[in-house]
This record gives sequence, structure tokens and C-alpha cells, in this order.
Amino acid sequence: MSEAELTSGNLASRVRFPGQMVKRFPILPVVLLLPIIIAGVFGSRFYPHDPTAMNPAFALRPPAWLPGGNSAYLLGTDQMGRDLLSRLIEGAHASLWVAVIGVALAGSIGISLGMFAGYFGGNFDHVVMRIVDIEMSIPGILLMILLSSVLGAGMTTIIVSIAVSFWTGYARVIRGETLSLKQRDFVVMAKVTGCSKWRILSKHILPSLVSTILVLATLQVGTAIMVEAALTFLGLGLQPPATAWGQIISDGRIYMSTAWWIPTFPGLAIMLTVLGSNLLGDWLRDTFDPKLRQV
Repeated sequence: MSEAELTSGNLASRVRFPGQMVKRFPILPVVLLLPIIIAGVFGSRFYPHDPTAMNPAFALRPPAWLPGGNSAYLLGTDQMGRDLLSRLIEGAHASLWVAVIGVALAGSIGISLGMFAGYFGGNFDHVVMRIVDIEMSIPGILLMILLSSVLGAGMTTIIVSIAVSFWTGYARVIRGETLSLKQRDFVVMAKVTGCSKWRILSKHILPSLVSTILVLATLQVGTAIMVEAALTFLGLGLQPPATAWGQIISDGRIYMSTAWWIPTFPGLAIMLTVLGSNLLGDWLRDTFDPKLRQV
């Protein structure tokens, strides 16, 4: 083999086309999401101060690195002298659990109905998809505000609102995947061997949907956190003495010109968490998509 052919072969081995890209570990999404996970699970162990303790003598103190700041209050204090960092950690706990439980409940409903509609078809499929079409024609935020107004403010109301609004996304995607999977050879062979419909759904179709479910759930967690913050900001979510990011923003918005750090830091926390969730969802989608795996 000539030197030119060797050089050409080495160059070809180094060049990767879009469908051959190596999916590296998602460092940025993990870095963005790790703080909220740690704060949500172990937050009470890291409070610098009691998040509900008021100290009027230290009200509206700026972050520690600004003139007038105090090293004991790293991110400053709010209008009641409460430590902002401690309140952000407490808010992360509320946001994480509301998002996880709400998305899990929505996924349970949407996945079940989507699988049954796609596999059994008929009138059940028609009824489910018409309900999905009707609900998706209603703006999500209006539906959530309506539910919150009827059920009253609180964590349970937010979780129910997220579940009612998000299950339709699962149902449509899972139904389409199920329609495709039930035509595959491994499902046809399972029918031939006498497997029951429930066994086919649980042992053959559901495992094949795991990657799609993971991607949907990851993308929806960020949206759920944003929804929780929006409803709480409007006064329809978590209520005092509970602490939530949307509540901190709502209470601090009137101090934006004099104490910008009160609404800014929880706003940044929401933005970075949603960004991390979306980036992780994109990475999972690209990783599980056969067209984008490394050949």
C-alpha cells in the first residue's frame, strides 16, 4: 500500500460524519442540575441560616462581595432580613419534588393511555386521542390557572395541574411508538407463541419505550419547574411559610431597583435548571437515536 493510500485511510478514520459523532458525557447538564439535586435531597443539611428566621437589623443587605455586604450572608438578605442563600436551597427542595412527582404522575397516566390506545386501537384509541386533541387546544397556563383557582393554592394543586397538563404529551408520543412497535417481528412472534396482550405490553413493548420515556421526562422536568415558579409567582402555588423560587421573585420584584439580588438569584436558578434539563434531554435523545449513534 502506498504512502498516499495510508494517509488517506488515516484521515478517513479520523473524520466523523454527523451520524457518527461520539456522544461524550454530558458535563454541562450535570454541572447545572447537580446543585438542585443536592439541594432538593440534602438541602436541610446545608442551610447557612434558618430560611424562615427574620432579622430586621440585616434587612436588604447586599451580597457579601458588594459594599455593605456581610460575609455571613453570601447572597445577601431579603426585605425581612432572611438569608437569601438558605431560601434558595429551600426553594430548590420544593421545586424538585413538585416537578418530579408531577412529571411522574403525568407520565404514568400518559404512558398507560398511550400504550393501550396504540395497541388496542378501536373506540378506545379514538376517545383517548379526541380528549388529547381537546386538551391540547387549551393553552396550558390557562388550564393550570383554572385548576389552581378551583382547587385552591398549594403543593398538591400544582402537582395535579402539572399531571393534567403534561400527560397529553406522553400519550401522543407513546401511542405513535406503540403503533410502530406492534408491527415489529418480535411482537408478532410473541403473539404467535401465545403470549397474552398484557405480557406483550409489559415485557416487549414497554421496555422498548424506555428511551423515549426518559427523554420526555427529562425535558418536562424543566418545564414543570418553570410552571411551579409561575403559579407560585401568581399566588396560586406554594404559600407561606413554605419557600419557593417563584415566591421569592414575587416578594422581591418591588425591590428590583434597590435590592436587585432578591429576584435575580432565584430567576437565575430557574433559568439554569431549565437549561440543564433541556440540555440533558437533548443529549439523551441524541444518544438513544439509532441514526445518531457512532457507527
